[in-house]
Amino acid sequence: MFKNPEIIWLNTNRYLLRFNLPIIKYLSNFVNIAHWEYQQNEDEGTSLDVAIKLLDDYLSLINKPVHLVGHSTCGLLGLWYAHKYPEKVKSLSILGVGVNPAFDWVSYYYMMRSNLSCSKEVILARLAKHLFGYQNPYYQKAFVKLLERALLYSLSPHSLYQRFNLPMGTISQPLMICGSKNDQIVCWEEMERWQCHLKPEDYLWQCPTGEHFFHHFQYKLLAEEMIKFWSLLSENQSICSNNYQDKISSFSSI
Repeated sequence: MFKNPEIIWLNTNRYLLRFNLPIIKYLSNFVNIAHWEYQQNEDEGTSLDVAIKLLDDYLSLINKPVHLVGHSTCGLLGLWYAHKYPEKVKSLSILGVGVNPAFDWVSYYYMMRSNLSCSKEVILARLAKHLFGYQNPYYQKAFVKLLERALLYSLSPHSLYQRFNLPMGTISQPLMICGSKNDQIVCWEEMERWQCHLKPEDYLWQCPTGEHFFHHFQYKLLAEEMIKFWSLLSENQSICSNNYQDKISSFSSI
């Protein structure tokens, strides 16, 4: 990672960090990218305001506008930050975030808990299938344990007793919105509702597959689109390394 990054990938859950790493590592071959992580313990109250304050403290050290990237709840965090501190954000890329940005996989889980008369383990198994698409029982069991832990450390504002609907807040910065065609959590119809809010420089992109965690399963395909988006926003392509043109010419052949 670079000490003076142009791009910051947001993460708010230690158990979901692994799904960001392949695309971050891949993008680091082309752009100056860093990874920001917010951690809370299971006894700590959920507060997006605290996360925004800590993110602002970090970005104040960089002392220049940056491109932010966030998936699901992290995309919500990015939207709130860009709305509150527009001068510190060059652009925002949100992944798996619909027009109601508060609706995430955690909200989907609690909706299932409220509407289905199944055990927690059965619901988590069904959720894992919707999130990752795996059919193998071995993977299902591993993902159930992963999601059970991830729920304890989630920054999502939802609970079994209350779910939030937050209005889509417009931002002045260029916005890239990405979703998966077969995402069962935030369906593509929900993503298309962004169309009426887009500015001329904004970009809505559909990944052909990959479920809700398409940024992990289709990271090369997504990385190519993100690099194009950032390059178009930069007149001299300053966010890219000097040999960007050579690398990007071979990118599509990988």
